[in-house]
Amino acid sequence: MLYLTDDNVRAVLRSVNPKTQTRRVVKLPHNNPLGQWEPTVIGGPNGGRTAAGHTIPEQGGIWHTRTGDSLMCPYGQPGDRLWGREAWCHLSDVRTIDPGGDALQRRVFYRADYPGDTLMHEDDPTEKIKWRSSRFMPRWASRITLEILSVRVERLQDIIEADAIAEGIEPFATTDPDLQGMWRDYSEDGMASGNPIGSYMTLWNRLNAARGHGWDVNPWVWVVEFQLIGASAYRRAGG
Repeated sequence: MLYLTDDNVRAVLRSVNPKTQTRRVVKLPHNNPLGQWEPTVIGGPNGGRTAAGHTIPEQGGIWHTRTGDSLMCPYGQPGDRLWGREAWCHLSDVRTIDPGGDALQRRVFYRADYPGDTLMHEDDPTEKIKWRSSRFMPRWASRITLEILSVRVERLQDIIEADAIAEGIEPFATTDPDLQGMWRDYSEDGMASGNPIGSYMTLWNRLNAARGHGWDVNPWVWVVEFQLIGASAYRRAGG
């Protein structure tokens, strides 16, 4: 499974420039000063087998040159399918008429589809929906299925422009011809960035700086490349 913010959900589901990569901080078990952590390659035809006898898919990993500790990506391997968890609510939480007219068929609403909590209770338009956390989304309510294509490890600041765009950053919305072709600056509303990496830096900091993993720290990150293989409005229990 993969927890997705509202912005991530909208980026994954976009038809133009969808999000096809995600970067997550590598949680290192130690920082032994007698060696260092370095990227490596795990798996492949001569890279060992699982307990069930299957070949481990070739993928990036990270290992420590002194202790020999080796880590694989905790989010999955190439070929794995992940189901996305996002903020949601059940029809019983809403007590309203679905603006799309198919509430009884869908039964599930997703916060990413209603920016500003615009889905209100019918009997009290001023009362905002109490959205359920993504942590409490059951499998049957998930509408997003992703297939992992590749996994690697790199330093955060090694990202290139094409990968920053693949992270789902948004073009800067403007009618000013002088600002066309720029990218959204996530540090402040209404601001623009001149290049994709600068835009992604502001997005990363907005999500991770307060946790001690800001851009300037330049942590090791898992780079997971994926493709969307399923996006349904509502997945029935057992379906």
